[in-house]
This record gives sequence, C-alpha cells and structure tokens, in this order.
Amino acid sequence: MKTMILLAWQSLLNRRATALLTILTVAISTTLLLGVEKVRTQTKASFAQTISDTDLIVGARSGQVNLLLYSIFRIGNATNNIDWKTYQTLSEQKNVKWTIPISLGDSHQGFRVIGTNQDYFRHYRYGSKQPLSFSQGEMFHGLFETVIGSEVARKLGYQLGDKIIIAHGISDKAFTRHDNLPFVVTGILAPTGTPVDRSVHVSLGAIEAIHVGWGTGTRLTNASQIGALDQQYFEPKQITAVLVGLNSKIHTFALQRFINNFPDEPLSAIMPGVALHELWGMMSVAEQALMVVSVFVVIAGLLGMLSSLLTSLNERRREMAILRATGARPGWIAGLLFLEASVLTLTGIVTGMGLLYSSLWLCHDWLLETFGLFLPFSPPSIYEWILMALILSAGMLTSLIPALRAYHFSLADGMTIRI
Repeated sequence: MKTMILLAWQSLLNRRATALLTILTVAISTTLLLGVEKVRTQTKASFAQTISDTDLIVGARSGQVNLLLYSIFRIGNATNNIDWKTYQTLSEQKNVKWTIPISLGDSHQGFRVIGTNQDYFRHYRYGSKQPLSFSQGEMFHGLFETVIGSEVARKLGYQLGDKIIIAHGISDKAFTRHDNLPFVVTGILAPTGTPVDRSVHVSLGAIEAIHVGWGTGTRLTNASQIGALDQQYFEPKQITAVLVGLNSKIHTFALQRFINNFPDEPLSAIMPGVALHELWGMMSVAEQALMVVSVFVVIAGLLGMLSSLLTSLNERRREMAILRATGARPGWIAGLLFLEASVLTLTGIVTGMGLLYSSLWLCHDWLLETFGLFLPFSPPSIYEWILMALILSAGMLTSLIPALRAYHFSLADGMTIRI
C-alpha cells in the first residue's frame, strides 16, 4: 500500500499541470455547491428573521400573506386602513406591552415611506431579536425630519442634513411630489439585511401634515403654515397596520381571536412566524432550483475530472504495460488510478472549502452592505459535511471508469505501443 501511495504521488507530480487543473475544477465545483447552499440556508434564515419578537401583526381584513407582504416587506397595498380609534383600543388592552403603528402610501424615488412613531426604533426587532441601531444620527423628533435605511442612503448618496422630497403614492412623478414640504435627514440606520434598509421613516404627524388639503387643492405651501393650524390636523385618522408585542406569549391566541372578531371594523391578526413559513413555502420552487443548479455544477466538475483521467490514461498505456511486466497485477494498476482520482477529489474539496471561507471572510461586510445578505463565518454544518462526503464518494465512483479500463489493458497491447 505504501508503494502504491508513493507511486501515485510521483505520478501526479509528473503530471502536475493536468493534476492542478483537475483539482481546480473540483475546487470550484465544491465552492459553488457549498456557496449556493450557504446562500440558500442563510437566505431562508434571514427571511424567517425579517421580523422577530413581534407577537401579532394587525391590519384590515385580508389574507395573512398579503398582510405580511405590505406591512413588513413593503410589497403591495392594504385592502383598507385601520381607524385610529381602533388602534388606541388595541393599545389599551391589558395584555399588550407595546405597539408600533405603521402608515403606508407614499414613496421616495422607488423606496417606500413609512409613517410611524418613535416606538418603531425602540421595539422593532429582526434576526435574533436584534434592535435597530443607527450608523449615523438619531431618530426623528421634529415634524419634518426623517430616518432612512442604509440602502436608501447608499444608493441615493444621502448624508445627515440632506433634504428629501417624498411623493404621494408609489410613483415618483412631478405632480405627485410634496415638494413644498421637504424632510431633513436626521438619522441613517445600520444595515439589517431586511426591508428596513429600503425604507424612509417619518412621523405619523408628518404624513398627516403633507396631506392637509391635498384632495381639495388647498395644501400647505410651506412649513411656516404648520404653526397656524390646530394640532388636531396632525393626529392620524387612519393607519395601515399595527405591530403588537405582548406581556406574555400565552395571551397571543386570545388576543388574536379578540381582534379577528373585533365588533367595530373587520380586522385580521396574524402571527409573523406562521405567515413567514407559509410565504417561504410558496417560494420553495426557487429554493429547489438553486440546489439543482449547484448539483449540476458538481456533476460538470466530476465529468471534467473523468475526461482528464481518460485522456491521460491513453497516454499512460506504456507505463501500465511496464508495471505489468515488473509484476504488478491488473487489480493493483486499477487501484493506483482509483487512488490518484481519490487524492485529486479530496484535494479539490479541501481547496474548495478554503476558497469559500476565504471569500466569506473577505467579502462578509461587502455582501451585507451591498446586497443585504448576511453570511456568517461559521464552521461547516452537518449537512455541509454530508455534501462534501457525497462529492468525495462521487469522485471515487467516477474514478472506477478509468480504473476498470486500465484493468482490462493487456500487457501485449501496452508493449506494442510505439514511442
């Protein structure tokens, strides 16, 4: 066995250019497979952790996926709004610890504008109950101040103190812009990898102020007119949704039943975790497609290794004949090729892991800031070890083809080859 290992090593060194290319092929295949798997699993985990530590989401009567999409992912619009008095009634329930009102309907250059209050920054959680944090500035205090997400700041190049104009509705047209009442950026949130990064946050009072007289054509022309108006103008009349946190999770179902049967208006209360699971189930086709693509990448890499081995085998027929002439049995020669292919596959897997984790270490911050994709620098999971074992097994099985061909080469066939 020792002789076979030494001979295999010398053979690979003698064909080092071909061996290096084969190792690189397997390494890239391994990197792509494990990389796609990490992206798939972390995307699923990040998706499930878009919102955490929120017990209920309340909105107008609707399906739970639709309510989740517009309240958390800022996709689509509500079927109806919630009366402000209803929100106050819900906030006063004895089992309710905190609430976050949300008002949607405006936008800024393709980014949704979220009307809320300061409780949003105090109680909103994502990931593993991580709070929102500021990379610059602080939460809004004045009526025409805004806090923007990290992606908004990055893509539009905003800094603290910049003024922005928001538009009525989700289309940013000249005739829909509230250009008479600009907002000043007072805070920029740190990246979260959630829709928060793509949101512009203003106060509920500001949402009301910019729409004073909007339907009658008597809207405010400048911020100095605000002081002349009664403060009742700036108390919301309706909101879009409410995030609810409870004193104890054992009261979740009781409050959910109360809200779903609310007598004053039709409401829906959903549990975010259940709705997220249902929504991810609807996207399972994309998850499976990623896995299929990564598997075919590995197959392509192994076929490349097989092609290399078969090509080199035809060039090594005299070598095999000499080994047979010196007493090597056919099974010993087949074992030599099997060992070479196994070494190439194992080396390729180790190299691929090195490439993957080096890339993760170097690009971790860039991926989070640019794509909002959080890929932790963590050791391989059990499933990833299984995948690597499957790649190694597939490489060994692939090597049986050239090994069996070498086994059937005859001594006479090898000795008749001319130099």
